[in-house]
Amino acid sequence: MAHQPASLPRVLGPLQATCIVIGSVIGVGIFFTPSRVAAVAGSANLALLAWGIGAVIAMLGALCFAELGGLYTGSGGQYEILRDSYGPLPAFVFVFCNATAIQAGATAIISVVCMNNLGVLIRGAPPGDGVLPVGASLLIVGLAAANVLGVRFGAGIQVATVFAKVATLVVVSGIALFHTSATPHGAIVDAALLTHPAVAIAAALVPVCFSYGGWQHVLWIAGEVRDAQRNVPRAIVGGMVVVAIVYVSANWAYLALLGHAGVASSKALAADAVAVAWADGGRRLIAGAVALSAFGVLNAQLLSGPRLVYGMATDGRFFSPFAKVHRRFNTPYASIALIAGLALVLLWAAGAAAVDRLTAGVVAIDGLFFALTGFAVIVLRSKLRTAVRPVRTPGYPVVPILFALCELAVVCGAFLNADVRQSAVIAALWVAGAAFLYAVCFRGARVST
Repeated sequence: MAHQPASLPRVLGPLQATCIVIGSVIGVGIFFTPSRVAAVAGSANLALLAWGIGAVIAMLGALCFAELGGLYTGSGGQYEILRDSYGPLPAFVFVFCNATAIQAGATAIISVVCMNNLGVLIRGAPPGDGVLPVGASLLIVGLAAANVLGVRFGAGIQVATVFAKVATLVVVSGIALFHTSATPHGAIVDAALLTHPAVAIAAALVPVCFSYGGWQHVLWIAGEVRDAQRNVPRAIVGGMVVVAIVYVSANWAYLALLGHAGVASSKALAADAVAVAWADGGRRLIAGAVALSAFGVLNAQLLSGPRLVYGMATDGRFFSPFAKVHRRFNTPYASIALIAGLALVLLWAAGAAAVDRLTAGVVAIDGLFFALTGFAVIVLRSKLRTAVRPVRTPGYPVVPILFALCELAVVCGAFLNADVRQSAVIAALWVAGAAFLYAVCFRGARVST
């Protein structure tokens, strides 16, 4: 078993852990992604079916990660799982790519999304090119500072934004319940796709499953959760149940208010749906909701993401300054600064569009590590036969195998997208760079036991 750093206090309760799960999954995608899913699926029923199947796959993953969360209760748990299952090199590549591309890239992109929607909320239009990067940078710096001041600050922001974004989606569902739409329910199909239902659902599952991802964040911060062996598994499963209900309900509401053709063709889905019943203030309301949701996800990147870097550094497999903890605030301030600093560099040097292309390829590779983490349930059952497992995956070994195969299928589906294929070249170079850095700097480093 891995060494558990004792310098980060366990101050987070079950509600905060659950909100980390929910807030990391429910981002800005639920306000936009259903349009793409509807277009790919080809009908309202198939679109809803895709979201339902995605919920099942996510629950399979949650059950696997719940067992692992009860087994690994230190900071950066997913790093430790991959290290103990497959060796330090794959674990290092995962954390390096995650921190430098996915977490930093997502932080940069989401800060821009947040600022754009704040502009619509406040003045009815996105901010200008001169204001946008400055405002986005201030958001990053401000949230990084809040998370340095204490994990309770970051977790408190997470709890507040989770309740607000879930309430917003519940309101959208409520509007659909009490409003009869006159919008025609015709079909619109992506002409580039085959029309067989099975093919349509398979293609639709790619964006759906990426929208359901994020519950692993609580594994990264497990070292600061009280009674982690019990609370982390409960947070993963309970949080994903809430996400599944909210996602399916929101998609039903979109389709009920706009019809399939309206959802599939919408460029501002949530705003268009609310505008059916509330034309005047609905768009600004939704812009505020998207901004708040983006703010919560931005906070999640700076709350849990740095713990992966910190966990690997305390294991001796990354530069030692990133294992440092602030003497007063008991937070991994150097790792937080690393993620925030990389995000600022990407934001100013590359811009949101270029960063989005980078993350598109690396996120697909991240899906491979999702599958490997699922298979790790089986590997660790063999390697750690005597370890205490407060939670065991039901339906073992079928559930972890099925989840891992589904994730691999989603990754293969993602590569059908030309943009992902182009980005994969950059992602492959990123992985190669990570492997080279490991070989040069950390190959002979110790591994905690």
